[in-house]
Amino acid sequence: MTEKFKRHFLKAKEAEALLNKASEKLKVDLEQIFKAKANVELIQTEFAEIYLINDKPLLAKAGDNIFPTLVFSEFLLSSPKVFIDMGAVPYVCNGANVMAPGIVRIEGEFRKGDFVLVVDEKHGKPLAVGETVYDVDAAKKVTHGIIVKNIHFVGDKIWNFIKTLLLRPREG
Repeated sequence: MTEKFKRHFLKAKEAEALLNKASEKLKVDLEQIFKAKANVELIQTEFAEIYLINDKPLLAKAGDNIFPTLVFSEFLLSSPKVFIDMGAVPYVCNGANVMAPGIVRIEGEFRKGDFVLVVDEKHGKPLAVGETVYDVDAAKKVTHGIIVKNIHFVGDKIWNFIKTLLLRPREG
């Protein structure tokens, strides 16, 4: 199954605006991470926009929401983490939101609306990037309902596209 997509580099001002917006949303200084000039390439697919920064698919955008991908290692290392029990893993990997009963522990600080990494309790493997519904203190006290809205997960269209992109030799 081949996906149709368009691909082009962003102009310097567009790239700077994107990185500033993403830095603010992710609460990470992307300029610090990409010390040298960041080359930003946009891949437009039917389901999302994927941004390659220095040839790595690090950001994605669906609708107005820009978020880190599960291959953005600098984000994965520094982000707050929500550990889920192994029984919740298949649900989260099918796009389900993270519910309070499935959470075994929370590491790091976050505010409502921040991105967190959802990981399994056994191996600490990244499963999803989600947006929090509560601040960290409130999230630790809630006993039922959604704690993290699932935005991007292992096995979704973005994940599968990125996997084929990383395996494909670059044209040109």
